[in-house]
Amino acid sequence: MTDTVMTRPAPDPVPDLPELHIGALPADPGADTARLLDLASALRAEAPRVLGFPGNLAFDFSDLGPALSILTNNVGDPTSSDASGVHTKSYEQAVVRFLAQTAGAHADDVYGYVTTGGTEGILFGLATARRHLPNADVYASDQAHYSVARAADLLGLHLVTLPSNDDGTLDPESLKVAAFFHRRVRPHAGRGPGAIVVATIGTTMRGAYDDVTELRRAAAVAGDVHVHADAASGGPIAAHAPSNPRWNFAHGADSISISGHKIIGAPVPCGVVLARKDLVDEPVIASEYTMASARTLGCSRSGLAALLLWSALRRLGHTGLRAHILRCLETAQYGVDQLTQAGVHPTRTTDSLTVCFDRPADWIVRKWHLACEGPTAHLITVGHVTRSAIDELCRDLRTS
Repeated sequence: MTDTVMTRPAPDPVPDLPELHIGALPADPGADTARLLDLASALRAEAPRVLGFPGNLAFDFSDLGPALSILTNNVGDPTSSDASGVHTKSYEQAVVRFLAQTAGAHADDVYGYVTTGGTEGILFGLATARRHLPNADVYASDQAHYSVARAADLLGLHLVTLPSNDDGTLDPESLKVAAFFHRRVRPHAGRGPGAIVVATIGTTMRGAYDDVTELRRAAAVAGDVHVHADAASGGPIAAHAPSNPRWNFAHGADSISISGHKIIGAPVPCGVVLARKDLVDEPVIASEYTMASARTLGCSRSGLAALLLWSALRRLGHTGLRAHILRCLETAQYGVDQLTQAGVHPTRTTDSLTVCFDRPADWIVRKWHLACEGPTAHLITVGHVTRSAIDELCRDLRTS
């Protein structure tokens, strides 16, 4: 449930192509393979012009092609064996340890696993919070990802949507007032109902970083607090940003979700969710059939995603990831400079890869795959976004 409902026109439907229908008889595998390879080539050619969305398209895992010929099914917890033995859990554990360190925690102090992406991470974080704070409301800003509302609805939690500041961050004073009001209405024997706060680390439209420490302090008027940091887009950036945003476990987060296909880059949607180990149930064998302990939301999980993330992070290491982030931040500032010269009034939150500017003509939006909201468009300088692409965009803006 949520206090706010946003309605927008439905997007144009994806065409239903008759030549793709699956019929009663087998199709020609050679022709189908050629079709799929043509599609991959077309998508690859379009990638340099995808400027408005946070997925990093600068990757190449083609050398891992043989991994596509085997099922790798990570059933249950990454640290648990299972009856099938066809898994990549050791690689998954390495990914979790790396991102736990990135998120300011010792690997032994957090539980985590590879998810399908940020939405599953949010759902796991809120479900963990609900077990400890069953009477708490969920608080998030009007800039939070839409999946927060969906997760709250699925879990039967009441979502309070709060206003954001001019820079796109959640307003702590509004959170304090709302949390205090809930405690007055539901004192719960003087203990307070508590508060579940979703801090957005890299908001969808502005790329702003909510201050976890400040939000935790503001929500404490309601009693105990659980802060979930939705760091799908901005977590790795915040970890290496010069301004040192307060976003991680050391700053007061209780659970964190990070996407793998965004700033890191992967050919499938994926991510990692982390939570303080003391908040997660003790492992128990889920069934004799699997012989695996399971605290994950799903049973079967992609072992391929774990392999891809491991490979990407091994190629980088902490120093390589930092260098990658700093290059992306430099490109964002370059974007601001060039868009200023193009006369479209760019704005950029401190240490964000997101650059907002005046919404251009529709043909420019389509050509450059820009994300728009009202009179504003934005680009996000993830790894595949180059200075030459920004230069070409600015030439189009000048001629429009």
